[in-house]
Amino acid sequence: MKNIEFASRLQSFLVEFLPGQRNVSEHTVKTYAHAFRLIFIYFQKKHRVPPERLTFDHFTVDAILQFLDWLEADRSNGISTRNARLTAIHSFFRHVQQVLPERIELCQRILAISAKRMPTNQAVNHLTPEIMKRLLALPDRRTRKGLRDAAMMSLLYDGGLRVHELCGLTPAHLRCEPPFHVKVFGKGRKRRLIPLLSATMALLRSYMLDHDLEHEDRQDAPLFFNDQKKPLTRAGVRYIIIKYVRMLNEAVHVTPHTFRHSKAMHLLQSGNPLAAIQSILGHANVGTTCRYARADMDMMRAAIDKAPHITPEASKSAKWSKPNMLEWLRQL
Repeated sequence: MKNIEFASRLQSFLVEFLPGQRNVSEHTVKTYAHAFRLIFIYFQKKHRVPPERLTFDHFTVDAILQFLDWLEADRSNGISTRNARLTAIHSFFRHVQQVLPERIELCQRILAISAKRMPTNQAVNHLTPEIMKRLLALPDRRTRKGLRDAAMMSLLYDGGLRVHELCGLTPAHLRCEPPFHVKVFGKGRKRRLIPLLSATMALLRSYMLDHDLEHEDRQDAPLFFNDQKKPLTRAGVRYIIIKYVRMLNEAVHVTPHTFRHSKAMHLLQSGNPLAAIQSILGHANVGTTCRYARADMDMMRAAIDKAPHITPEASKSAKWSKPNMLEWLRQL
């Protein structure tokens, strides 16, 4: 049956191929799985095809392009998120063409779908230091959940963490004695140590003490968890943040990644070198970090103002005249 063929290939791809043969991180597997969950939602909502009835025949080029457009239009996803979902689709069909040669024509057509070009002058969504300070001060630290939320958001900002890095933390990842830092595993399982402010660590200590997370037998427990004692998910972190953003009464769009963007911009505006910011954020290429410099118009204006103002003197005898186009063409 065609639907069983698709389901078995997808299961093999996520459970065996990616972690086994490709040796990708758990985060990558979850990201690709999430992409296909969205595909299931799309087909069910827009085409009334439930997941158990999906077959390879449903995956036409037009269907995938419509799915990608749906991500932007209905889910308000940005171009980078759209392209990330396409990367997951490409990876799956690259695997399919190897194990199902009879599907190679379909796979080649899908692999020919190109990523959407990102605008070169796209603004980086970040908060000003003043608004970020107000946001971090909103949780009521007198309550257990308020203390958790304050510690979580402060660590997310101070460390410039990706949300999956935050969700994967345990007390063992924190160094609670000077020099304070947090150990995270980013993309490609790359480890980095991020210095933390003493104020952030004091807040984390209060939170861990309140939840008995400082004991030796709790070092591998989730650092941030929900009412069921399970690790907070991306959706859970996003829900908490949105709750406090609404209390701000500001016309701002904030996601968990906004904390990371804001930290990078604030570091840059404070005069820190790009190489140091790259190390903190865990960017593989400094070119990725450079987008924050391009996004800050005030810094660009300041750099121009500091530079020597050298302009050529106007020539008294030079006068521009409209060229004779026919004569110019004859001389070529």
